[in-house]
Amino acid sequence: MPFTLSRALLFLHPKPLAPTMAHNASSFTPKTRLRGVVFDMDGTLTVPVIDFGAMYNAVLGEKEYRRVKAESPSGIDILHHIENWSPDKQQKAYEIILDYERQGLERLQIMPGAAELCGLLDSKKIRRGLITRNVKEAVDLFHVRFGMSFFPALSREFRPYKPDPAPLLHICSTWNVQPSEVMMVGDSLKDDVACGKQAGAFTCLLDEKGRYGSSDFAKSDLQPDFKVASLSEVYSLLEEKFDLMP
Repeated sequence: MPFTLSRALLFLHPKPLAPTMAHNASSFTPKTRLRGVVFDMDGTLTVPVIDFGAMYNAVLGEKEYRRVKAESPSGIDILHHIENWSPDKQQKAYEIILDYERQGLERLQIMPGAAELCGLLDSKKIRRGLITRNVKEAVDLFHVRFGMSFFPALSREFRPYKPDPAPLLHICSTWNVQPSEVMMVGDSLKDDVACGKQAGAFTCLLDEKGRYGSSDFAKSDLQPDFKVASLSEVYSLLEEKFDLMP
């Protein structure tokens, strides 16, 4: 067949490649460098044991709890809710919250897959940090009981706390890395994903029980970069999608 102009154009304009998903690595797209992972604690690194519904009911009272719950479909931010209470009323609320948290400490369990995931990060010399709205006492017990080290490990004594991006930005500054080189992993859309998004980090929502769907993301205007059902999936995700470099 003679070499025609139309044949020449085929060489100049080959069939386009199919588009890839955001953050998806392929043979044509280099993996994104990831230098650190920041975790939530309760419900992410540890098995959820606190009955938050009972806690909120005890703090707010049954009638107020029902009202606030109806107005907050994405979840109640109890710490923010009591910020403007009178000092005496606020102190009583903190005592109730702390009592529930201490009860939770007695039943503290490591989340399946957490040790293996930390082992992967250690093998790649990837930094790991922790941000929780729990108290420092809980973070200290977590470190001692399970022999895992997260630095920095910021509890709610660090202000402002999640969902404000300040704690995540503080960790990035301490590590001397850009937020775009870090992933925030947590089980709360309104706290963990919001914190990560506002900081400019990758976000991974741990949704063990399938609580979150597209309607939840639309209502909250928060779309995690990744959604997984276990920490084992985070392990696979990091290996497949990212270039893990310190």
